[in-house]
Amino acid sequence: MKIFKNYHSNYTRNSFAVAMAALLWGCATPSADPQQASTPPVPPPPVQPIPFDEAFSKAANDLFSHTQLPTTSDGKSTKYALVIDPLVDGVSGEQSAATHTMEARLIELIKNQYPQYAVEPFSPATVAKSPIVLVGTFTGVNKEGKTEGTREAFRICLALADLKSGKILSKGVARALPNGVNITPTTYFKDSPTWTTDQAMESYIKTCQGTKPGDAINPIYADRILTAAMISGAIDAYNDRQYQKALDMYQSAFQLPGGEQLRVYNGLYLTNWKLGRRSDATQAFGKIVDYGLNNKRLAIKFLFKPGSTDFWTDQRVTGPYPLWLQQIATHTTQHEECLEIVGHTSRTGPEPINERLSLLRAERIQKKLEYDEPSLKARTIANGVGSKENLIGTATDDARDALDRRVEFKVVNCRVPG
Repeated sequence: MKIFKNYHSNYTRNSFAVAMAALLWGCATPSADPQQASTPPVPPPPVQPIPFDEAFSKAANDLFSHTQLPTTSDGKSTKYALVIDPLVDGVSGEQSAATHTMEARLIELIKNQYPQYAVEPFSPATVAKSPIVLVGTFTGVNKEGKTEGTREAFRICLALADLKSGKILSKGVARALPNGVNITPTTYFKDSPTWTTDQAMESYIKTCQGTKPGDAINPIYADRILTAAMISGAIDAYNDRQYQKALDMYQSAFQLPGGEQLRVYNGLYLTNWKLGRRSDATQAFGKIVDYGLNNKRLAIKFLFKPGSTDFWTDQRVTGPYPLWLQQIATHTTQHEECLEIVGHTSRTGPEPINERLSLLRAERIQKKLEYDEPSLKARTIANGVGSKENLIGTATDDARDALDRRVEFKVVNCRVPG
């Protein structure tokens, strides 16, 4: 059985369309200055990042000062219930020390300057009352504002969503310098072994980044916000080392509409592992693998020794790795899938060396899978992309950019068509 990669074809301009466009342009009324008419418009200057404190204050005050709140039927002033759905990184969906700091500052700002709001806990009980919800993203970007290459600033996006009307009330955006910003993931996200694109998290990010005031709230986000509130409580319990409470909440979230999402699967695995329930943890990790295979992509945070294909020696970190690999091999075989195993590195060091190292690590994982399931020898390929597909891009080589040193498993076609 042969495996092949799906390469994206390079699109070229259609010559007929180009000719017609030129003809139509020639029929347009000429301007008084033909030379000026042919000059392309000057792009706006890039947004200049400012110190984090200033950027946060700008985004937050723009958010609250530009909000047109719903009026009451009797015209009397009232307090509006507001909950904060925890802010996240706009690419990975992770919460961090920085996003937690921003939440605390938002609560303090509301208390001191915007008394028309009453901040309440983000819980299923409060969400059931259809309050105003604050969502936000904090995203590393390059000079052009893109989430690629060297991240030189952070883009702050805040939005207020009114669950009663189903509309976005206001937005606040700014760009912050990275100085003094701590994006270390919180405990649950640091411990989570896997990552993949997830519809629930994408809907949260789109609610902030893909809307303007007056737009409808992303429908998937609105439909699953009760579940999101339960998951948020479970994450808080895990961060507080209340593992049994967290497990109970993850199990409850799983039963709710939209509960079959990565944060829940990771939570079920982590809490069972922490409670010493190895069999339940194994089953939970198997469900993570199934979820990734169904979504055609799953990233695992394997920790290697620097510059090596050997795993880190600390068994507290690498102890579960054999379980992970065995579940990946078993469930891939059960699904009868073929995989491209892709190694990644951070941006530290020369890129040719990074590409070579990422390939060697992918090949090492490939051999381990084939050892567990020999039938995978004809159904896996290895590839290394170095730092070209960084999700975080800080090049800190620590917990902050662990996702950049991931190994991904991508479902690919097994047979050459025809």
